Amino acid sequence: MVKEPCVTPRLNRPTSPQQRNFLANYLSTPENLTKGSRTNHRPRLPTHSRYSLIRSLSVTSSQRTTWGFVGLGQMGYPMAKNLRAKIPTSDTVIIYDLNANATRRFVEEIGIVTSTASTGDKNIRIHIASSPREVAERAETIFTVLPEPQHVKDVFYDIIDSALPSKELKQQRLFIDCSTIDPVTSKEVAHAVQSRGQGLFVDAPMSGGVVGARAGTLTFMVGCPDSLVDRVKPYLCYMGSRVLHMGEQGAGLSAKLANNYLLALSNIATAEAMNLGIKWGLDKKRLGEMINACSGRCWSSEVNNPVPGVIENAPASRNYAGGFGVSLMRKDLKLAMAAAKEAGARLELADKAREVYEAIEKDEDYKGKDFSIVYRYLTER
Repeated sequence: MVKEPCVTPRLNRPTSPQQRNFLANYLSTPENLTKGSRTNHRPRLPTHSRYSLIRSLSVTSSQRTTWGFVGLGQMGYPMAKNLRAKIPTSDTVIIYDLNANATRRFVEEIGIVTSTASTGDKNIRIHIASSPREVAERAETIFTVLPEPQHVKDVFYDIIDSALPSKELKQQRLFIDCSTIDPVTSKEVAHAVQSRGQGLFVDAPMSGGVVGARAGTLTFMVGCPDSLVDRVKPYLCYMGSRVLHMGEQGAGLSAKLANNYLLALSNIATAEAMNLGIKWGLDKKRLGEMINACSGRCWSSEVNNPVPGVIENAPASRNYAGGFGVSLMRKDLKLAMAAAKEAGARLELADKAREVYEAIEKDEDYKGKDFSIVYRYLTER
């Protein structure tokens, strides 16, 4: 399993005057020379931009890449923004979402209009497509971030309804689906895409939530053949900080659902344990510190503690705003339960956890809140 953080290849020796001038200017900057002298190594660009630099220095007009992005929701929107910000400015990003306001806002926030609009001295290329099919027709690498299995099916069967053009592609078209859906649907779509010769299909669900998507620190769990890892990894590193290759196609989703099943339970257990200690008269912050120093420590206690005021930046301390919504947690739990049933794996605690999240989702006071609001549900009901 590939589990190292995102890194980038070493920069080849510059051969053109433009490349040499760029490096000379960068290395002569006092701040960059200071960075190099502290570590006794050559100065380095920030991790997230090194791969873009390599591409930018070596790209020619015939090597410009066209990227596609379908789905500008809570996760997809900031992911697409990071992609656009970190790829070479000569590349083009083609975006599509059913919500026209999302694509319009995306363009406005980046400060461009359409295909070759100019901002300052940079030509940042972007295009708003009229359909997912148009995205696939024009792009070489296409990311999809969609809410439900049926949405993934609808988008891909629209894309592969007829043969996609391939004459101008430098390499085989690549679809990277970052949606969290069930492995069975993903394998069905992958087979449909690949058996018709329409391209390669990789599942790459992510962990890190909206905060991680905005910061570009997502962890991607990838399902694809070993031969594709080296191609896929740098693309995902534009939007994340770690790529985990879990196995063949579908394995990324299996790993994601196993993780989120555990998360669903640990969130409830943390809320119950914190409530228990507080009812006994323990100080909530001291209780949280103790748990995080002992065997009860977990992400739900240390990072996303469900009790307001325990972790300053956790959603619970912001009236449960932002974060990972209750509806998304319920959806992932449902997918994990269905996948477990198909695999013949017993889940003794799943039904009760589902009851809890379904009850919370039905309450109008809790709609749209982070799933850690389970603590409020336990203490107010």
